[in-house]
Amino acid sequence: MINEGKKIERTSFDIIEEKLKMPYPEKAIVTRIVHATADFSFADLVVFKDNPIEIGIKSLLEGKNIITDVNMVKSGISPIARKLGCKVLCFVSDDETRVLSEKEGITRARAACRLNKSKFKDSIIVVGNSPTSLFELAELMKDGFNPALVIAAPVGFVKAKESKEEILKFPVPCIAVTGVKGGTPVAVSIINALIILAQQNEKKT
Repeated sequence: MINEGKKIERTSFDIIEEKLKMPYPEKAIVTRIVHATADFSFADLVVFKDNPIEIGIKSLLEGKNIITDVNMVKSGISPIARKLGCKVLCFVSDDETRVLSEKEGITRARAACRLNKSKFKDSIIVVGNSPTSLFELAELMKDGFNPALVIAAPVGFVKAKESKEEILKFPVPCIAVTGVKGGTPVAVSIINALIILAQQNEKKT
C-alpha cells in the first residue's frame, strides 16, 4: 500500500507538471496547490510579488518564525520546517487573544495579530482562513512591523478578495491567491512547497 500510494502521488504530480505552463520555481508552488485542490484555475490566480520565493527560502534557512492565522494551518505545516530551525506559531487560541477579541468585538485572528505584533516583524506569515488577520497585518505594516514574507490565501465571499488586494499594496514579499479562492489546503501547500525548496537548497550547500 505504501508503494502504491507513492506511485499514485508521483503520477498525479507528473500530470500536473505536464499541464502547467510556467517557469520554475513558481511552477513548484502552483503544482502543490493544484495537487491539493485538483483545480488548475489556481495557475491564473497566484501572484508572486517582490521575489517571494527566494526571500522565503532564505528566511526558512535562517530559521525565521512561521506564524499562522489558525491552528488548522499550523498543523498542516511540514515538520521539516522545525528541522530547518523555524518555530511554527499560532496565537489564535491564547487566553489573551480571547479576552481582547471579546472586549473589542473583533475576530480572534485580528486580536492575535494585534497582541503579538512584535513577533510578526521579520517572520513568515501564513494566512489561509481569516481576512481580518490580513487587514490587521496591513495596519501593523503601516507602523513598520514588516514581515519577511506574507502568504495570503484566505477563502470566502466576505472581504477575502479585498484583504489580499490590501496586502499586495505594500512593498513586502508576498505570495497571494487573488479573488475569493484559497483556504487551509492552499496556504499549507504554498508554505510546504517553499519548505521543500529550502531543504533542497540546504542539501546543495
